[in-house]
Amino acid sequence: MDRLALTLIELGAVVFALGLLARLAGRIGMSPIPLYLVGGLLFGAGGVVDLGGVRDFAHLSGEIGVILLLLMLGLEYTAQELVTGLRRSWQAGVMDLVLNFLPGVGVALLLGWGGVGALVMGGVTYISSSGIVAKVITDLGRLGNRETPTILAILVFEDLAMALYLPILTAVLAGVSFLGGLQTVGISLVVVTLVLLIALRHGHHVSKAVHSENSEVFLLNVLGLALLVAGVASALQVSAAVGAFMLGIAISGTTAHNASRVLEPLRDLFAAIFFVAFGLNTDPATIPPVLGWALILAVVTAVTKVATGWWAAARAGVAVPGRARAGAALIARGEFSIVIAGLAVASGAVNDELAALATAYVLLMAVMGPLAARFVEPMVRAFRSPRGRRPAQAKVPF
Repeated sequence: MDRLALTLIELGAVVFALGLLARLAGRIGMSPIPLYLVGGLLFGAGGVVDLGGVRDFAHLSGEIGVILLLLMLGLEYTAQELVTGLRRSWQAGVMDLVLNFLPGVGVALLLGWGGVGALVMGGVTYISSSGIVAKVITDLGRLGNRETPTILAILVFEDLAMALYLPILTAVLAGVSFLGGLQTVGISLVVVTLVLLIALRHGHHVSKAVHSENSEVFLLNVLGLALLVAGVASALQVSAAVGAFMLGIAISGTTAHNASRVLEPLRDLFAAIFFVAFGLNTDPATIPPVLGWALILAVVTAVTKVATGWWAAARAGVAVPGRARAGAALIARGEFSIVIAGLAVASGAVNDELAALATAYVLLMAVMGPLAARFVEPMVRAFRSPRGRRPAQAKVPF
């Protein structure tokens, strides 16, 4: 069969299968990310069928998916909200970083993956999935709850931490010298600072530059600028994902809302292909040897995320049920963890087992997070309800 025809058939089958998986995930009330990863594992290297024809396309599409994920995440915040969130949540954010970064570092060192593997796994276990968390909060009708601003503040801190972490990781994976790494981080800090200043003072000019009443023109403007900024950021040795994220912050108001609306279908498509592509490049046979470590990490980091959310919500004066909801909402890991692991694997600087561990870990956490968020409130209510008490007897006067 002609190679082009075979590639089109394979790509069509993959995209159609993604639609079926997303429908199944919606019916059982969970994120589709675990199903996308499993699909990639089944049809990649070492799977049931090797769809090698779509691998090159999936790689480029996955990169676009990462850019769109980060761009739309940036569109959710204004520069003022980021600065305010950082001021309010820095203590909880530091606690979150310490408690959830160290377990990944410890496991990587125990497995002999060295400093690079430790840096990668620390990021994998640290960052919550903003996409899954936002979807869970919306689906459960908790947008107006008292603990929700606390959850969002912690997510904002994590996003800002990623803006510094990703350039450092990129420099380390590229094997640059210590001085070169400092230069990369310095460039990243300058870029982030400049974009925040521009967004605070001149964000309306950026929004005006991409805005158009014609939806086709608007889509081309936003998407083209996002890819351009990501490419320039990558050329400056700053993560392309960070460049897209900062562009999203610079776009505000009605323009940001409209951009989210027109980009959402593209984001969903390319992000789904990104997760599949990660699974395609992971041999399922490498997962069983690291499954035990994935389970240990899942349990430990679920507890540390709950502790973080509980403590932060308590400081905000939220009652016990809200504290539990805040902690459970933060458990899920997803797109960012896979992005980090994907960057590491693509660089060739880490052991193949790291991809397997990251995949198994994200599968567990992407399932555990929404389930914990859904059932934590009735569990707390049942635990706090008095048991074994008999109803008070009314006194009968004599």
